[in-house]
Amino acid sequence: MPLTQLKIIPWDKNEAPTENEIAQILRAENLSYYPWSNSPNDLYAPHLHAYDKILYAVRGSITFILPNTDKTLTLHAGDRLELPANTVHSAVVGSRGVTCFEAHV
Repeated sequence: MPLTQLKIIPWDKNEAPTENEIAQILRAENLSYYPWSNSPNDLYAPHLHAYDKILYAVRGSITFILPNTDKTLTLHAGDRLELPANTVHSAVVGSRGVTCFEAHV
């Protein structure tokens, strides 16, 4: 089912999740995912994707900037971002770097 709105779902437990916990969530939704990482303070220029994506921060943090709405959204370990296709965004990686799991829907 296509994503209709941008949504962030914060991790709701006191302890940060393990990679396995996040992987289990994605597998339970029948989503194929892949990991990626960035170094501290890496930048992504504004861009968009032709597909919907779900992104979980596994370690570290990343801030997404949405220039069309003047919003910023920061993901920390366990937080989930649901990003509809064609949403213009840029990103700044936090000072400790970031590792994420990404699935396309």
